[in-house]
Amino acid sequence: MAGLVSLHEEIVACRACPRLVEWREKIAREKRRAYRDWTYWGRAVPGFGDPRAGMVIVGLAPAAHGANRTGRYFTGDRSGEFLLAGLHRAGFANQPRSDHRDDGLVLTGAFISAPCRCAPPDNKPLPEELARCMPFFDRELALLPVRVVLALGSIAWNATLAWMQRTGVELPSPRPAFGHGAELALPGAPVLLGSYHVSQQNTQTGRLTPAMFDAVTARARVLLESPREERARVSLFP
Repeated sequence: MAGLVSLHEEIVACRACPRLVEWREKIAREKRRAYRDWTYWGRAVPGFGDPRAGMVIVGLAPAAHGANRTGRYFTGDRSGEFLLAGLHRAGFANQPRSDHRDDGLVLTGAFISAPCRCAPPDNKPLPEELARCMPFFDRELALLPVRVVLALGSIAWNATLAWMQRTGVELPSPRPAFGHGAELALPGAPVLLGSYHVSQQNTQTGRLTPAMFDAVTARARVLLESPREERARVSLFP
C-alpha cells in the first residue's frame, strides 16, 4: 500500500509531456459550462481501486471533463456510468455510479489503471507520450497481485501486451489481435481479456451493450475464482 501511495504522488506531480500539461490545464481553466463551479483536478491521474485486486482494468486516458475534472478515472462521465454499472452488477463495485472522488465508491477485487495519465487532445495521446508514461504503468502493475487484465479498447490491449513483453513474457506470432471477448493466457502472465471501450461512441451506438460487457466480467470472475491454467490459449467468446 505504501508503494502505491508513493507512486501515485509521483504520477500526480508529473509534467513530462508539455503538450499534455498545456491541454489538461487549459481544460481545467476554461471548464465546461455545466461544471463552472467545480475546481478541476487538472493534473496527471493515478490508478485507483483495491490494492489486493486480482483484476486490473486498463483504460486509455483521463477524460477531459471526467477524470481531468474529478481526479479519478471513470468518475463523473458517461463512460464511467456504463463501466461502474457493469462492475456493480458483477460484484466488483459497491455502487453503480460515481460522480466525485469522495462519494463512497469502493472497488473490491478490481483496480483501474491506464497507459496515459493526462487528458490528451481529441483523446489521442502521441506514441512518445505513451512511452513516457509506460514506467508508471509498469510500476503500478508490479505492485498489484494481478491475475486478470481487462483491456478496454485496442490501445489498452496493445499497452498490456507491451507490458507483458517488458516483464519477459514471450508473445505468440502473429501478435494477438484485439477484439471484444478476446482472451490470451500465457505462462507466467495474467490472463488478458478484451472489451470494446466503454465510450459513448460504443455504448450509445449499440456496439457495446450491457450484456456484452457482462459476458466479459463474468469470464473475468471465473478466471479469478479458478486455478490458473498453465497452457497458452487464444480464444474468442462465441
